[in-house]
Amino acid sequence: MDPITQQGIAGAAGAAGDPVYVDDIFSIDLFRNNNNSAQINNDIDLAGEGGLVLMKYRDANSEWAWVDSERGVSQSLDSQGTNPQYTKAFVNSFDSDGFTHGSYVGTSNSSSIVSYTLRKQKGFFDVVTFTGTGSVQNISHSLGSVPGMIIVKKTSGTGAWNVYHRSLGANGVMYLHDTYANSVDNGVWNNTAPTSSVFTVGANVGVNANGSTYVAYVFAHDDQQFGENGNEAAIYCGIFNGGGSYQNNIISVNCGFEPQWIMWKRKDSTSYWYVMDVTRKMANDGFNSAAIYFNLNSSEGNPNRFWPYENGFQFDEDLGGASSDYIFVAIARPNKPPETGTEVFDVGSRSGSGSDANTNSSIYTDMTFVLRTDSSTEYNGIASRLGGQYSLATNNTGTSIGGWLDSTEPWATMTGAIINGGNGAGNTGNLIDYSFKRAPGYFDVVTFKGNGSLRNISHNLRAVPQMIWIKNRNASYNWHVYNSVSGASNLMYLDTAHTDMTTSVWNNTAPTSTQFTVNSASEVNQTNYKFIAYLFGSVPGVSKIGGYTGTGGNINIDCGFTSGARFVLIKRRDTGASGGAWHVFSTVGGIYVSHEYHMYLNGTDATVLADNIDPYSAGFTVTSTASAPINLSGGTYLYMAIA
Repeated sequence: MDPITQQGIAGAAGAAGDPVYVDDIFSIDLFRNNNNSAQINNDIDLAGEGGLVLMKYRDANSEWAWVDSERGVSQSLDSQGTNPQYTKAFVNSFDSDGFTHGSYVGTSNSSSIVSYTLRKQKGFFDVVTFTGTGSVQNISHSLGSVPGMIIVKKTSGTGAWNVYHRSLGANGVMYLHDTYANSVDNGVWNNTAPTSSVFTVGANVGVNANGSTYVAYVFAHDDQQFGENGNEAAIYCGIFNGGGSYQNNIISVNCGFEPQWIMWKRKDSTSYWYVMDVTRKMANDGFNSAAIYFNLNSSEGNPNRFWPYENGFQFDEDLGGASSDYIFVAIARPNKPPETGTEVFDVGSRSGSGSDANTNSSIYTDMTFVLRTDSSTEYNGIASRLGGQYSLATNNTGTSIGGWLDSTEPWATMTGAIINGGNGAGNTGNLIDYSFKRAPGYFDVVTFKGNGSLRNISHNLRAVPQMIWIKNRNASYNWHVYNSVSGASNLMYLDTAHTDMTTSVWNNTAPTSTQFTVNSASEVNQTNYKFIAYLFGSVPGVSKIGGYTGTGGNINIDCGFTSGARFVLIKRRDTGASGGAWHVFSTVGGIYVSHEYHMYLNGTDATVLADNIDPYSAGFTVTSTASAPINLSGGTYLYMAIA
């Protein structure tokens, strides 16, 4: 399999003063070993800015590779031991849009690899090399803020991986290569806290032997200079209690943002250095997360249930030290607004063979739904990376089911999801795959646990949602849909053709750019039941949600696009409407002047050929020949379009 590159994640920051996003400085990439050099395009400028690449086999015992721009691509370190740096072709070059990995030996070609790319950037991360003097010395760094964590490793000889963390204090030290608890050693950091320009090393030979060479990896803490308005943090170094304060049987750790990557280690006792990320598996589905360990060469394990939420991460089980403290480092999820629809949406067709297969997608996929074009017997499957191993059907009220997605690693790739070929809509017949990537203003996914009381649910859309789909994952209730056209006193069901109905489930409260409201109804907030919500918004030139009134004649729907819509969803919403199905159109089915194929989110019918919409450069045209569910004179309609 060719390496899978991360699509749609924008490149390095431009001229001075331009916003810097997490997307510009950090990336998680999954690819497979092919014993040949191949480029990983994650749009991070390592050639110009410098940084660090970490790599590890996921499914086989292997050394870690720590390769940085200061020591050069030919030199690697392995965090599972104390060995000096050595020469090996893990990375062939640091590029302006990622890196080129080298050839590997001793491991199967099919082995899966995870890499983490950290670019040097003020307020986020720095790499420093220095030579020991045997006496206390200050080492300059370029973070521009006080470090939250520092890792120092001797490169010219055997030596420990010394870790400073702000939660341990200036006389505390832990060792990345081992499981040791925090210990007190004034000789490592000279009992001197780092500053925004230097950190101090004492006379300890592990960090400052005379004539020895060292590398230091310096991580910032909560420096809020990133994002669209330059007021967001990209990284947070904190501490949490393993027993903590349970609310609704969940412990929440707040770091001010939703993380995509977490490293954690028990402070007061032996334990591994756990590394978890959303791309491999950190989901709210009741299954353990996929962890790898900085101090081990072992393959990926599944030790604990962790998942991100809008302001941090959560877990719901004892970590082995219920009253113990754990240090952690968290890195925020991508936060760059999309500029084009192709960055955040893809649609593709495939012919299912009945074997496990990857859905057809060329973008990083956070949510996918699959419609079968030639059957009236299969359900329509929808699943998301944060939702984990379980899928739902959009055409019925069923609970989460395990058969549609691959049962072991449904999100093992970055693009698309892996489908279980033996189950229905998954991979038989002719299929269309619709893929969505989370992005500010455009699309978000929220998982939450019901509490049976009126409440506000936080989200990270960073804009006011114009449409929300909510499903109780543990009970057979309808999909509840909010849309801004109908307003907060109405709802529709995604799984039926029902039109606008009066409701109190939103408490007559419109959502805001940070939260939406649900009342105590079991359909949207049943106590101790799991829920998933999909939030959609309008982004200029990317997506548009709105309404129109039918005329019976041609209606040009101006979405502000320049090359027309690739995806259109239309639902009739006025009462008494006949056949008010959720109509799905896409360029895969063809949007032509005289005809197009459409399907239904709420039904399993095969594709239908008709002339309901026509191409229009600014959006789409509702035709005069369209049926009543699309264009009845006086009828009212909801639509969502993606460029």
